[in-house]
Amino acid sequence: MNKGLLLATTAYLIWGFAALYWVQADPVGAADLVAHRALWSLPFVALCLLWVGHLRAALSHLANPRTMLIVCCAAALQAINWGVFLWAVTNERATEASLGYFLLPLINVVIGIVLFKESIGRAQQIAIAFAAIGMLLLIVENRGLPWVALGVAVSFGIYGAVRKAVALEAVEGLFLETLVMAPFALVWIILERGAGLGRYGLKVDLILIGAGVMTAVPLMCYVAASRLTALSALGLVFYIGPSTQLLVAICIFGEPMNPVQLASFALVWLGLGFVAADTLRRLRSVRG
Repeated sequence: MNKGLLLATTAYLIWGFAALYWVQADPVGAADLVAHRALWSLPFVALCLLWVGHLRAALSHLANPRTMLIVCCAAALQAINWGVFLWAVTNERATEASLGYFLLPLINVVIGIVLFKESIGRAQQIAIAFAAIGMLLLIVENRGLPWVALGVAVSFGIYGAVRKAVALEAVEGLFLETLVMAPFALVWIILERGAGLGRYGLKVDLILIGAGVMTAVPLMCYVAASRLTALSALGLVFYIGPSTQLLVAICIFGEPMNPVQLASFALVWLGLGFVAADTLRRLRSVRG
C-alpha cells in the first residue's frame, strides 16, 4: 500500500509540475508540441513494452477492428486534451487548466450518469451542484464558457469513458494511441519544417525529444500504483496533481486569480470535500 501511494504521488507530482517542462520549449506552439509528444512517445513506449515482454501482445490488438476503432476515438480525444492543456500553459492560462483537472472527477460522475446510467449518492449530487454554481460564476465573469477548463475536463472525461469500452492495459493503450497519432504527427512535423526541432537551440530540441519520456513515465507510475493500491485511495491523492498545477500557475508563472475565480475554485473544492469525506466514511465502514 505504501509503495503504491508513493508511486501514485510521484505520478501526480510529475503531472502537476508538467507545465514547467513544456514552457521550456517556448516559442514552440501547442500544435507542434502535441505532434512531438505523439511522435516521440511511440518509440519510448514501444521500448518499454519490449523490455517487459508485452510488445507482441500490444501489437496483436491491431488485428481487431473494433478495438482499433475505439483506440482511434481515444487517440483523437487524447490529442484534443493534450492540445488544450499545452495551449493553456503556453498562453498564461495554466490556472484555468488546473481548474479543469479539479473538475474532472465531477465530470466523470456526470458522464457515468448520462452514458452508463449510474446512480449517485447525496455527496456527489452536492458536489455537482457546487461545481455548477462555480462554472456559472465564471460564465458571468468571462461573458462566456470557461473553454479551457471545460475542454481539459470534458475531453479527458470522455476519453476515459471511451477507454472503458476496450480491455487494454494503460501503457498498451498509450502505445496504440500514439501508433495511430504518429503518422499524422510526422506529416505535421514535416510540413512545419521540424515544428520547432532544430530551430531554437539544443535545449528546446531536448525538450521536444524528451516529450515521450515526460508522457509515459508518470503513466507507468500510475499503472504500477493502481495494481498495489485501492482505487478509492488513488482517488483521494488525485488532487495532488491539479493542486500542484495551480500552485505552479500562481507562484511560479505569476498568473493572477481574481475574486470570482477564487470563489469558483472554492465552490469546486467544497464539493470535492463532500466527495472525499463520503469516500473516507465508506472506507471506514468497510474496515469496521
